[in-house]
Amino acid sequence: MFTWVKKNARKEGIRAILSHKLDRICRNLRDAVRLQELEDACGVQLVFVENQFGPGAAGQLSFNVMAAVAQYYSDNLQSEVRKGMDEKVRQGWLPAHAPFGYRNVQGDRDETIQPDPQEAKTVFRIFDQYARGDMTFKRLADQLEAEGHIYRPSQPRFNRTTLSYLLNNRFYIGDIEWHGQVYRGKHVPLVSRETFQACQDILAGRNRRTGNPEIPYAGGLFRCAHCGGAITGENIRRRLKGGAVRHHIYYKCGNTTDPNHPKVRWRQDDLEQAVVEELEGLVLPADAAKWFRKALVAAFGDVKEQQRQAKQTHGKRLTELKAMHDRLVTAHLQGTLDEAVFAEKAKELKSEMALAEESRQRAVRIDARYAETALAMFDFSQEAAEKWQRSNFSTRRRILDCVSSNRALSDLSLVLTKRKPFDVLAERPSLKDGRGDCTEFEPKGQEAPPIVAAFLGPAEPHVLAATRIWRESA
Repeated sequence: MFTWVKKNARKEGIRAILSHKLDRICRNLRDAVRLQELEDACGVQLVFVENQFGPGAAGQLSFNVMAAVAQYYSDNLQSEVRKGMDEKVRQGWLPAHAPFGYRNVQGDRDETIQPDPQEAKTVFRIFDQYARGDMTFKRLADQLEAEGHIYRPSQPRFNRTTLSYLLNNRFYIGDIEWHGQVYRGKHVPLVSRETFQACQDILAGRNRRTGNPEIPYAGGLFRCAHCGGAITGENIRRRLKGGAVRHHIYYKCGNTTDPNHPKVRWRQDDLEQAVVEELEGLVLPADAAKWFRKALVAAFGDVKEQQRQAKQTHGKRLTELKAMHDRLVTAHLQGTLDEAVFAEKAKELKSEMALAEESRQRAVRIDARYAETALAMFDFSQEAAEKWQRSNFSTRRRILDCVSSNRALSDLSLVLTKRKPFDVLAERPSLKDGRGDCTEFEPKGQEAPPIVAAFLGPAEPHVLAATRIWRESA
C-alpha cells in the first residue's frame, strides 16, 4: 500500500489514509516513520477514527509514544505466542496443524491430535512396505495408487518428495521435533521405532535390497564379511554340446580395489545349503523341545509376575538413562562439554529413553495371548529350515529377515547374526539340571531359564512376521 500510494498520490489526488487507530496501520516504529515521510513527500496525511494528535511538538511526541506502544504490543504478543507454543510442545502436543495420518480435534483438551482412521492406515502401509528394503519411491507410489491410498484430493498420488518427508518424520513414532530439539509427544504413535529405524537405514543406503528377480539373493540381502560391501549376483549361461543352455548363478563381492581382499564367490546351491544349516541350528532335540513347550506354557501361567519383572527391568534401564542425562547436563553447565557435543549426546539419550519407555509400556501389557505367539514363534524356529527349503524366493527372503538382522558371507563361511529370541536357541543353552535331566519349570518363586525367558513378553515386529509365515503354512 505504501509503495502504491507514494507512486500514485498526485495522479489519484490522494489526500489522506484513514485508519481506525494508529496500531491498525503500523505495528513498529519503522512503519510509523515511513508513513510520516509519506506526508512530508506527497502531502498524504494520516487520519484516525479514535486517535487524534495535535499539531506541533506535543502532537509529534504523542504520535511517537503511541507508535512505540504499538511496537511493544506486537513484540510482546509475538513473545507470548512463542512461549505458549513452546510450553505446548513441552506438554507433549504439536502446536500446529497435524501431519498426514492425524487430525486436529477441537474441544478435546486431553487429546488434541488423534489418528485419522483412513490416513493412519496409509502411513502404516508406507512404513511397512518401505521397511522391507526392496521398494523404490516409484514402486511404492505405484503400489499405494493401486491399493487406493490417496494423499489429498488435489494430489491423489504420492510423489517422491511426499514419501521422503513422511518416512523421515519422527512424529509417527511419538516424537516432536521443535526448534532443533526432540520432545516426547503424547499423541498415539502410528509406527514402531524398530520399523522407523529400518526405514532410516534404507534411506541412508545401509540396508537396501533391490535387485534382479532372476538373481533372488542379490540386492544387499547378504554382505561381505571382509569389507561390508553388498553381495551381488551373476547369471552365467553355458551352452552344452546338444544345444541346451545351462544357467549357473554365483554370488560374489564386487570389491576389486583392495589387493588383499580374498575372493568371495559362492554357487547358489552352496549358499542355499549354508542357509539351511544355519536354520537347522535352531532345532532342539525332541525331548528338549517337548520340555521347552511345557516350560513356556508354565511361564505364562503367572501373568502378573511376568508383568512385574518386565516393568522392573525396563524401569531400571529408564532410571539409568535419566541419570546419564542428568550427568550430561551437569557436565554441560560446568563447561566441560561444548554446545554441539551436548546437543548431540542429549538427543541420543532422549531417543534411548523414549525407546525404553515404549518397551516398558509394552511390557506391562503382557497378557495370556502372548503365550500363543510365543508358541507359534517356537514352532516356526523348529520348522524354519524345512519351510525355507519348500518356499519360493520371496518367502525365503522373509524368513531370513525374520531370523537374522545381518548375513555376512566370507570366502569360507556364512554367518547369520540372529535376532532375539532365535539367537538364544542357536547358542544351545543348557536345559538340564545337575543330574543331567531336563527340569520342569515352575514360575512361582523361580526365575525362568534364559531360553524360556527370551520368549516372554510382547513380540517384536520380526517375531510377528515369523508367526505369520508359520501360520500361513500351517
